[in-house]
Amino acid sequence: MSTTSPSVGLLGAQVPQIRVAPPAPSSAGQDAIDIAASCGLILDPWQKLVLEDALGERPDGQWAAFEVALLVPRQNGKGAILEAIELAALFVWEEGEIIHSAHEFRTSKAAFNRLVGLINRNRQLKTRVAQVILSKGEEGVLLKDGRKIRFTTRTGGGGRGLSGDRVILDEAYNLSDDHMAALLPTLQARENPQVIYTTSAPDKDLAPCDVIAGVRKRAIDGDHERLAYFEWLADPHTDWCPAECDQHDDPADPVTWAKANPGFGIRLSEEKTRGQYTALSRRAFAREVLGVGNYPTTGTGWQVMEEQAWTDLTDPLSNPRNPVCFSLDVNPERSMGAIGVAGARPDGLYHVEIIAHLPGVTWMVPRMVDLVKKWKPCAVVVGNFGPAAALIPDLEAKDIKVIKASMGERAAAAGGLVDGCVRPATAPPTWRSTVRHIGQAPLTTAMASAVKQKVGKDGAFVWGRDTLSADICPLVAASQALWGYRKWGFKKPNAPFALVGN
Repeated sequence: MSTTSPSVGLLGAQVPQIRVAPPAPSSAGQDAIDIAASCGLILDPWQKLVLEDALGERPDGQWAAFEVALLVPRQNGKGAILEAIELAALFVWEEGEIIHSAHEFRTSKAAFNRLVGLINRNRQLKTRVAQVILSKGEEGVLLKDGRKIRFTTRTGGGGRGLSGDRVILDEAYNLSDDHMAALLPTLQARENPQVIYTTSAPDKDLAPCDVIAGVRKRAIDGDHERLAYFEWLADPHTDWCPAECDQHDDPADPVTWAKANPGFGIRLSEEKTRGQYTALSRRAFAREVLGVGNYPTTGTGWQVMEEQAWTDLTDPLSNPRNPVCFSLDVNPERSMGAIGVAGARPDGLYHVEIIAHLPGVTWMVPRMVDLVKKWKPCAVVVGNFGPAAALIPDLEAKDIKVIKASMGERAAAAGGLVDGCVRPATAPPTWRSTVRHIGQAPLTTAMASAVKQKVGKDGAFVWGRDTLSADICPLVAASQALWGYRKWGFKKPNAPFALVGN
């Protein structure tokens, strides 16, 4: 990843990071490109690419893609793609009824005004128009042969009234199951329908986005027999990336901005984007400029392991022997911190426990000083980067020797805990889990909301969170404590050790 600032004229990525489309022997994309040009709308290469893929045709004349989805940050020009399709649908393919819907009235109204403006630039097209309908909420263009396009706003009434030969669902982040349940069955009666979703990256914490998240998941999972999907986005550094990380994109680098924005250098300038980087929060900039969505997870959590499997490892009477290992972790917001402990039980199984999980971080160093003085652990582990790393100087100032876990060691900690809990697919009948816990709510909640965040290319992972509001620092602390014990704790057992987590 380059960190050298390119010139202002740097162009955005012309090919999306995610691109899938069903195979098709021909495409009607050139029809849309040509008629747009006849109205003065000259498309960018990336826009033409989307049109060629989205409008592929099967040998029987049907659209190869029943669904088309485009996810790209704002102000890149996705509206021009819709305008080109609408012009071709009305005047070239002669579709009977086209519906353009948006979540907000102003968005729908703006799209209507742009299309009318384009038609007015082409005298031949303008002469085919019978009426431009201006009534609020009923805007549209009616041709002399009865075909039409309507612009509407989606309301709480679901998707009723959205049916047409072509349905465009702009601002698709806000689609609900009710919209789709009302819409999709009505399209079965159409001869050659197509549904188009367009949106910028959604955030489920701001608005429900289950529908577009489901479309995206199908594209990524390979379930896209009749789905054309295009997404521009960056892969920015995470909270756990070390300073030298070259696996992720630098959010402050214009090269990253260009990667996520095909209109960069055309409609989006480096100067204005830098202003957004300065003004917006990290989360908002990632969503609005880098195309990083916050999507709902499928099911009810428990993506790393099954809930029952974790519950089966509960032993309320579990205690480790000395020596033990402690670990500290802090969530990215620094609103919560956790201290975990791990050791071996008399029966040889591993014990993990959360000693404390409390708001803020100011309590953590004093508590750790007391724990070290009392229990003389084999190790105290803290990640050498990320929020908890700020505690290292204060711990060392108290003469606590800190094991600074690298990215690879944090991955080993996460993988080690999973290996001790989850039965491998190829495990022999004699396999048994090696980890026990006492059923603490903070640790269970963290495990329920954890995801595997890949690092490198060899399958290693560190802990990630399935939502931005999830707190997984108890899980990180427990995993690192177990890793630390397994590396430094194999000494002659002393007296049993017991701590009751609060």
